Amino acid sequence: MSPAARPSFAIGTVKIRPGHAREMGLPITKLVTGAEVTLPVRVLHGRQDGPVVWLDAAIHGDEVVGVEVIRRVLATLSPRTLRGTLVALPIVNVHGFMSGDRYLPDRRDLNRSFPGSPRGSLAGRIAHLMMREVIDKCEVGIDLHTGSDRRTNLPQIRADLDDPRTRSLAEAFGAPVMLHAKLRDGSLRAAARERGATVLLFESGEAMRFDQWAIEAGVTGVLRVLAALDMIDPVADASPTQSLVSRRSGWVRAGRSGIVHLDATLGQRVEVGDRLGGLSDSFGKTLRLVRADRAGLVIGRTTAPLVNRGDALVHIADIEGAEPPGVPDHPDAAEAFDALDEIPVL
Repeated sequence: MSPAARPSFAIGTVKIRPGHAREMGLPITKLVTGAEVTLPVRVLHGRQDGPVVWLDAAIHGDEVVGVEVIRRVLATLSPRTLRGTLVALPIVNVHGFMSGDRYLPDRRDLNRSFPGSPRGSLAGRIAHLMMREVIDKCEVGIDLHTGSDRRTNLPQIRADLDDPRTRSLAEAFGAPVMLHAKLRDGSLRAAARERGATVLLFESGEAMRFDQWAIEAGVTGVLRVLAALDMIDPVADASPTQSLVSRRSGWVRAGRSGIVHLDATLGQRVEVGDRLGGLSDSFGKTLRLVRADRAGLVIGRTTAPLVNRGDALVHIADIEGAEPPGVPDHPDAAEAFDALDEIPVL
């Protein structure tokens, strides 16, 4: 198909011709100083027909891994060879990103504010803008996240694994594990699904950190999905590993307050009763051991050294079906997982 045969892509007040890329800012609001705040967007409108896909990051302002994932993905793509259209939003929660805060200035969680309203709260207005200008024009989306404050996550996809197309794209992403995750009211994933979009939520790494293994896993996974959608040619040496599947997970919590020393590492297989670490007082006296309450795979853990009774320590996912020995090879994260083992106190 010639470039002229494909219509331009309209977003905001801009139209992007086939074979071109464009950066813009969608107006959100003004600061008290009068400075305008805009939602940064980059559109790659390919010469040839194909799916319209969005990538977004930093819906929680302190989750910076996805920002770098999108930067690196865009650096590999050209609208002259892309089949379809890619809409990239590296920083959705602009206010939170500028202040290093998970939430908006009014303490609202943007990811509980979709689909939003043009006359609602700041969160609602941002959500509505994103739905109107981006989600409603796309058929597939990848929502990039990290663990919340002082938690780190194994690279993982959370999605509706009972939907055949969603599962197919989750498998194409090739994260070490994919979790069947219920939709949450107010989330981007739930609102986009209501509009007919297929959505993958990627979790990897820790807030306010550029964990290289988390970034590399995200970049490779996104490119695999774009290749599976035939938007780009297959990525060399990026064939997906077979993801483990989980439909249930839970956190092991602190039995009492103290200083936590965790031995459990991301990607580790555990059995019921396995030692995950211990809690001590300030003089080093052991107060209580931390043990696994289920068999499965460690997909998340706290990085906080001080914990109170009831705090979440280690996230373990039950693994569906027969469990092969070990964890699928994940070269992007292997060195980082080994390094975590060497840190005596987290």
